[in-house]
Amino acid sequence: MRFIDLRSDTVTKPTEEMRKAMYEAEVGDDGYGEDPTVNLLEQKAAELLGKEAGLFVVSGTMGNQVALLTWTSPGDEVIIESESHIYYYEAGGMAGNSGVQPFLIDGEEGVMPIEEIEKAIRPKGRVFPKTSLIVLENTHNRAGGKVLPLEYMKEVYEISRKHDIPIHLDGARIFNAAIYLGIPAKEIAKYADSVMFCLSKGLSCPMGSVLVGSKEFIEEARRKRQRLGGGLRQAGVVAACGIVALERMIDRLVEDHEKAQNLYNFLKDIEIFSVKKPDTNILKVRIKINKKAREFLEEFKKYGLLATSFDDETLRFVTHKDVSFEDIEKAKEIIYKVWESIS
Repeated sequence: MRFIDLRSDTVTKPTEEMRKAMYEAEVGDDGYGEDPTVNLLEQKAAELLGKEAGLFVVSGTMGNQVALLTWTSPGDEVIIESESHIYYYEAGGMAGNSGVQPFLIDGEEGVMPIEEIEKAIRPKGRVFPKTSLIVLENTHNRAGGKVLPLEYMKEVYEISRKHDIPIHLDGARIFNAAIYLGIPAKEIAKYADSVMFCLSKGLSCPMGSVLVGSKEFIEEARRKRQRLGGGLRQAGVVAACGIVALERMIDRLVEDHEKAQNLYNFLKDIEIFSVKKPDTNILKVRIKINKKAREFLEEFKKYGLLATSFDDETLRFVTHKDVSFEDIEKAKEIIYKVWESIS
């Protein structure tokens, strides 16, 4: 059976152009700074986000963890939204790798109240941890791919300047946010001191992310990447895909948003579900009857549809390049069948 896979945009396969680029990639030893393809990817990524330098890492999680290591010291405190990826999905890396503690703020669709951020900043004193970093996530995964308003990011940035605290942006899907806002990604990135974005989600690379920031920051981040075992050798083989992604795959993200909107228009009329209109390519669907998410997922799979869940009461569907508009129509048919059988 061929499955329609809406679990995540991480399941995307590299394009034929990417495969060809991998085969033909000029490589060297990145540990010595001698891989020309990695160097080119890092340069392009930094320019695209309006930063001085970039660092190729194997995953978004590594990029975030390297940023934490670079900005903080053990015992520091990091202001972060309570359902952010760094806190929720990175295996306790904040504590395990950096030895920092989170100051959690409950957000509304990923947006931490401005007044709560300012209140969370610790006063100076021997009994307090140092507030050394503010973390934002755009788009916000657990909020259903929601985009942080640009004016909000500017307000947080102004607070950070006032208190001399850097901002790290988990921008795993920053290009989805840029497409939604109709602006270049650098217009979002200018309100953060460091930004991580993924190549392996909607941009369809087989692996990899890029961390960008100032030259000084990236120089130290490169050392921290080494500490985590992320030193690379002939990585141009996979970095070549990233170059193709940045040149070819960003503008097509609008199609993923259209697919999500199409699916939303169907799901919003199903009485057993409550679904918010998506900004981007992630649909967060709350179940209103006494059935667990896993029961729906098991039934979907029988008919050839794969999805996942945020929790027992919430399903998640993610659209991407490898799910066509025709697949979305078939997915709707499957969801309808399951709805009928459960009802």
